Amino acid sequence: MTTNIAVLVSGRGSNLQSIIDNIENRYIQDAKISVVISDVGDAYALERARNHGICDVFIDPSDHPGKKEYENEIMKVLEDNDVDLVLLAGYMRLIGKDLIKSYRNRIINIHPALLPSFKGLHAQQQAFDYGVKVSGCTVHFVDEGMDTGPIIIQKCVPVLEDDTVETLANRILEQEHRIFPEAVKLFVEGKLKVEGRIVVHRN
Repeated sequence: MTTNIAVLVSGRGSNLQSIIDNIENRYIQDAKISVVISDVGDAYALERARNHGICDVFIDPSDHPGKKEYENEIMKVLEDNDVDLVLLAGYMRLIGKDLIKSYRNRIINIHPALLPSFKGLHAQQQAFDYGVKVSGCTVHFVDEGMDTGPIIIQKCVPVLEDDTVETLANRILEQEHRIFPEAVKLFVEGKLKVEGRIVVHRN
């Protein structure tokens, strides 16, 4: 049975590309990206989708009176595409409670820090400014909080003495491109089980 995936994006979509590549090279099997949805009309991620023959949808938040109505349209697109799994790949909006309720433990986000430290925007800058010696990235299920959902995979990235925010962010991004597809693969294969705050990896 094929797992239908939707990817929500706001920007360039490099993590989207990593998922596309890993489905096409069969690292992730029995899955397809059914639709890519963006809240930004000129997001390069939409072009990435088109380049691979994937349905791309722009939903303008300003066309809706509020968050609920905006996300209702997202949910309609998800339903129309029989989506089983929602991925957030550089999507710059908090997910509302109705969408979370409809896809509980079926929404996965990638965050460029070792949660629970440095939540929210500009996580790499936050970590760099704090002076940490180790940073990294986290793949987690999405819940009602900001970057507070159960953690699936984390990867550490050392902070080097000659690092800038940009060099650190680039090395973190390399690891994002590795662990995000790994998490999707585990989900598709039915190997993830959420027990409270703990995500158990089943054989």
